[in-house]
Amino acid sequence: MLDWQDRQPFSRRFGDVYFSRDSGLAEKRHVFLQGNRLAERFASLSSADGFTIGETGFGTGLNFLCTWQLFDEVAPFKGSLDFFSVEKYPLDERDLTDALALWPALHRYADDLTRRWRRRIPGWNRWSFAGGRIRLTLVISDVAEALSEIPGVIDAWFFDGFSPARNPEMWTQAVFESVVQASRPGATFATYTCAGWVRRGLEQAGFQVSKSPGFGRKREMLRGCLRNSPPMQPTQPIRSAPITAIVIGGGVAGCAAASALAMRGVSVTLIELAPALAATASGNPRGILHTRLSAGMNPLHRFVLASYGHALALLDEKLPIDGIARDECGELQLAFSTEEARRIDKLAALGWPPHVLRRVDAAEASSLAGIELAHGGLWFPAGGWLVPPQLCGALAANPAIVRRTGHRVESLVAVDAGWRVEGEDQHEQAWSCEAQAVVVCTGYQVKPFAPMASLPLTPVRGQITMVPATPQSENLRTIVCAGGYLAPSAAGLHVMGATHGFNDESVELRASDHVENLSRLAEMSPALAKAMNIDSLNIAQLGGRASVRASVPGAMPLVGELLPGLYTSLGHGTRGLITAGLSGESIAAAVCGQLPPLPSAVVSALAPARKLTRRK
Repeated sequence: MLDWQDRQPFSRRFGDVYFSRDSGLAEKRHVFLQGNRLAERFASLSSADGFTIGETGFGTGLNFLCTWQLFDEVAPFKGSLDFFSVEKYPLDERDLTDALALWPALHRYADDLTRRWRRRIPGWNRWSFAGGRIRLTLVISDVAEALSEIPGVIDAWFFDGFSPARNPEMWTQAVFESVVQASRPGATFATYTCAGWVRRGLEQAGFQVSKSPGFGRKREMLRGCLRNSPPMQPTQPIRSAPITAIVIGGGVAGCAAASALAMRGVSVTLIELAPALAATASGNPRGILHTRLSAGMNPLHRFVLASYGHALALLDEKLPIDGIARDECGELQLAFSTEEARRIDKLAALGWPPHVLRRVDAAEASSLAGIELAHGGLWFPAGGWLVPPQLCGALAANPAIVRRTGHRVESLVAVDAGWRVEGEDQHEQAWSCEAQAVVVCTGYQVKPFAPMASLPLTPVRGQITMVPATPQSENLRTIVCAGGYLAPSAAGLHVMGATHGFNDESVELRASDHVENLSRLAEMSPALAKAMNIDSLNIAQLGGRASVRASVPGAMPLVGELLPGLYTSLGHGTRGLITAGLSGESIAAAVCGQLPPLPSAVVSALAPARKLTRRK
């Protein structure tokens, strides 16, 4: 919905400009940066402090880029910035790139933003920049809904939602009240408008408001400071980031949590029982980025969708540096049954951006896959596969992370300074270490940890099958999912799977599980089964791998603080490659007292303490 007038971006939807024709960049700096005294506030931060900005109306992202540039220039090196912004109508990639091209002084910042932009999903997006020092939480949603789902952590506000007369829903009394609820005591605001009803609404909500000189042809603007704490909801307590943390478990969940903490300057000890990272459930030679959603979009599916977008952006960041093998080949979820067709129809009817997912018929599905398929379904163009052990290695490569592999944990004890972990190494030598925070990421194996022994974790055995490619099956270009999944060939082998065996902890390969995996090919397409030549396969000679995952009733993982200073990232089941990264980010934000990357309803649904309470 972007037009150009006099080489300036203009919104057709609201009939308004995105920034001043005199100088958009100078306007943003005058109104929002100077209006909130950000230069002096950034400069006065201590080395480990963070600062959080809230914005109504992301637009072209120019406010974010200006703020990032200023923070780079004046804030202490170890300080961090959270930028929370709400945008109901995001620009497409081309429009965003064209709009930001107007500002060559921000080129290097704009390039980083536009690279992430193709990963945007409806709802909550969390992207990290500058090695994790800058965090953008972009919520693509209605402003009133989004603001109601954040805790009181905002230090300064940018009100920038087009003219109040043209976009009144961004300037309602309900929005102002939500702003106050989401603010820390003493939070400030600035806005280019000087409308009387806006001033009165902000005063009624709890701000002390004053007029100051506007920019360019605008004579005046509004700025102000929150008079008191929110009357009905206490603000988020300011928690100092810990100096040390221990993460137990070297799979994707543990490595993601360790990485997120290390990016915040925390010294992390990563403990793994096996001689190497990713030795158990995260050790498959290939794993798929599978995102299963439903039309209801309950907290689980909101979490999965946000995790999907986060995982894609994280891989974009890691791949060029760490060489993680990955194929963004896309994923087809087929309507192979009446139940699946109903789910897919309802989900597709919600009107998704095509870069996230879209409905395809059997003919288009076959064209995308490169092989005849019996059903249409959902097409996820950014889906694909990667090598999980390589991802774990990349996440744990931060120099702030010390790895202790071959170390068994036998007890976890609360001490005055935090927690002490004790056990034996591979030489049966006793060891112990202490830290201010501990994160347990051990799958279903939590019996050594008395505080969490009653968490409802169930072991689930899964086996994948490695099938030699044929000349016909080499034509498969995408991942195809029905009752199971089949990935395109790599190094002459297809990966397919996976079986589900509840309360089964065996990791021995079973011929019966290979047969079960192969039987699902018929659900995808008889032509696919024929191309794989399954009737002539020698089951006993097929390769594969079995591992044990952790499942939780309802499928919602257990992510968050269980006891003071003790956190969990458990029960990811088959979704770990998707959900582990955002779970680690959520835990690190909680540990350091920062803006969470997820709405409050999802954070509450993930909380392990709720599951523990229910079982008492």
